[in-house]
Amino acid sequence: MDTLRSRWHADVIALCPDADRGRVADEVTDLLDRWLEDHRSYHDAVHLAEVLAALDELHEGGDLPARDRHLAGLVAWYHDAVYEPEASPGGNEETSARLAQERLTALGLAPADSDLVARLVRESASHEMSADDAATRAFHDADLWILSAPTERFDAYCHQVRLEYGLYGDEDYARGRTAALTPFAERDRLYLTDHAHAHWTERARVNLDRELGRIAPPA
Repeated sequence: MDTLRSRWHADVIALCPDADRGRVADEVTDLLDRWLEDHRSYHDAVHLAEVLAALDELHEGGDLPARDRHLAGLVAWYHDAVYEPEASPGGNEETSARLAQERLTALGLAPADSDLVARLVRESASHEMSADDAATRAFHDADLWILSAPTERFDAYCHQVRLEYGLYGDEDYARGRTAALTPFAERDRLYLTDHAHAHWTERARVNLDRELGRIAPPA
């Protein structure tokens, strides 16, 4: 958790150098409490760390300038800050976006930046992004890095998502999961940044095909 706390402080202070350090510390404590909630199996602190690591890879690969890296990092912190599996579609993202805008404004983030963070949190519900700036492209790809994870990690992710939706029967889950994953499998270009497109696409398509095949109803 210390590494995550350090990353939060670095991103916030880079964008809000005059932020009250006590409020910055209190906010990361609240956020970590959210990410560590007992009902989360996949949408937890490991997922957060993986998204941040993916942003680092995109930065190192030349697709994410330093300032945009900090902005995308804040999006990562808030995009699943509120997570309830039974919420209506887009409900978690809407509540998380409002939380982000309120809290980041209080910390002193510029209005344009807090608007961008809130927009990207909302758009993480569908991953249909409305802009083409560097932070947008990078966050989109980092949040979907898991699709390109090594086989063992990807299969663990699939199991974790199933646990989170344990209140649904197998048929209902398979129907919903198929509806969620098929649009990604059918996209001509799954990832928006050049680095992710070149290095993550092949594994992601193999993983998606395997998961869709596993949950498909028998012929």
